[in-house]
Amino acid sequence: MVYKSKFDDLDIPRCNILSYLFPRNKAPSTKPVWIDARSPERWLSPASLLRWVQRFALGLDRLEVAANEAIMVFTPNHVFVPVVYLGAAGSKRYYTGANPTYTVEELSFQMAAVKPAVVLVHPSLFHTGYAAVRKANLPSTKVFLFSDSDCPEQQGIRDWKTFLSPEKDALSWTWDDLGDEATTQIAAINFSSGTTGLPKGVCISHYNLVANSSQTMHVKLSRQNQEADKKNERWLAFLPLYHAFSQLFTINIACRLEATVYIMQAFSFIEFLQLIQRHRITTLQAVPPVMNMLAKRPETAKYDISSLRNIMVGAAAMSVQLSNELADRHNLFIARGWGMTETTCVGMLSPDNVRDEGGSSGYLLPNTEAKIVDDEGLEVADTPGELWVRGPQTMLGYWNNEKATHETVTADGWLRTGDIVVVKNDLWWVVDRRKEIIKVNGFQVAPAELEAVLLQYEEISDAAVVGLIVDGNEYPRAYVVKRLDPAPEWLTEPDIQSYVAGRVAKHKHLTGGVQFVQSIPRLPSGKIMRSTIREWARRDAGRSQMLKSAL
Repeated sequence: MVYKSKFDDLDIPRCNILSYLFPRNKAPSTKPVWIDARSPERWLSPASLLRWVQRFALGLDRLEVAANEAIMVFTPNHVFVPVVYLGAAGSKRYYTGANPTYTVEELSFQMAAVKPAVVLVHPSLFHTGYAAVRKANLPSTKVFLFSDSDCPEQQGIRDWKTFLSPEKDALSWTWDDLGDEATTQIAAINFSSGTTGLPKGVCISHYNLVANSSQTMHVKLSRQNQEADKKNERWLAFLPLYHAFSQLFTINIACRLEATVYIMQAFSFIEFLQLIQRHRITTLQAVPPVMNMLAKRPETAKYDISSLRNIMVGAAAMSVQLSNELADRHNLFIARGWGMTETTCVGMLSPDNVRDEGGSSGYLLPNTEAKIVDDEGLEVADTPGELWVRGPQTMLGYWNNEKATHETVTADGWLRTGDIVVVKNDLWWVVDRRKEIIKVNGFQVAPAELEAVLLQYEEISDAAVVGLIVDGNEYPRAYVVKRLDPAPEWLTEPDIQSYVAGRVAKHKHLTGGVQFVQSIPRLPSGKIMRSTIREWARRDAGRSQMLKSAL
């Protein structure tokens, strides 16, 4: 059975992302839209952003950077990242961002994969970035320092502004509208999280970007014509701009809606609270770990966050109870969404200003189809199965990896997501990742379900569950972070096992044990780094085997 969106199809233009954001028949706004959250005197309006984009694109031309070459950014967030994102994509090059926490090894892997023609490195990350350039055998002549302020030269590496064209020259630079070419022209190569293997470059077209921006805004605004109201919203952008989630909202949607966005360089919980209070933030795009902090950390009560109205949560599973408690306590609307890098960003979403207490991921976006497929490849309707989706936001494919593309996208355009879902009355619930399901005596156990149960425990601030394999049998095992301030010293592993046992079926009990840890390793997107957790479980299983041998 093929499920279709409850929303009517949209007429999505086939054009350059610049044509979509800056229509030629409309003068761009001079309103400050992208503002440095710490230093609000640093800002860009759509009009000034476009002038910088033109200077950047013409500068690339004069550097003789060809079309269809990658421009890589290795930086924390700042107000000039949108310049490079749109300047690279709009001039028919590719934008690709790297995680600013990467090591030399991780960064050089991505550099070797895309072979960027230009690398822009933040001064605070220079030593890692420059070492990765050398390891990837890239020429240092196309490496530049990239910040929102002037950068003194380091080891012969100059400030990126030195290659920008003068503003008077750039006024004549214009872009190709693309037309039908927008469906095949790569705009961005965003790397997947790598939670189930090495990160892969996901090729996103201009049409993908335009489609997903249009689809997402349509659902967000579907309950009433709020587009004019969005100009009065104040967003706080703390998600990293190398990630698709932040690119879609912080750059593309904010530009279309002219919503004011205060950009944080990196996430810090106390500063996050301070900035919400200082700038009277109304809207957040967030991930579950941040929501857990808002709900459980005592510092929240020390700040005035009453201006918050709407929070859109994506990227990972979140406890329904926690979400509802937070919404009730602070009079919030919390909209969940589902998406992945391979769907540009969003595939499902709940509208703004709507209270959904059932914990769904919302509705399929317009122009989007879905089906549920079992382990045998058969379509099912009334039982959980793998989600397959198809729509104009589906990626072109993986960069230089035809094998992975064919394994993920069918010949007729269905994207195998790897997520296990159920659907009821047009609303979708994501149960877990297919590859993360734990098998206990033939029964399937979803780690996300147990993690949600654990996070309902007041004394637990974070948790991750994986399978512990001993003698060929798999057992659910939890890694748990105790709540701080004050830390519950009395809390023991058996306490947690008993708590879970009283709330789930027997095959879901934490028979693999509980281990207290200082923190749960997560990607900046909020996703649990399950490969690391599984490595912990393998280590612990080995210790168990050694203990048995000793006995």
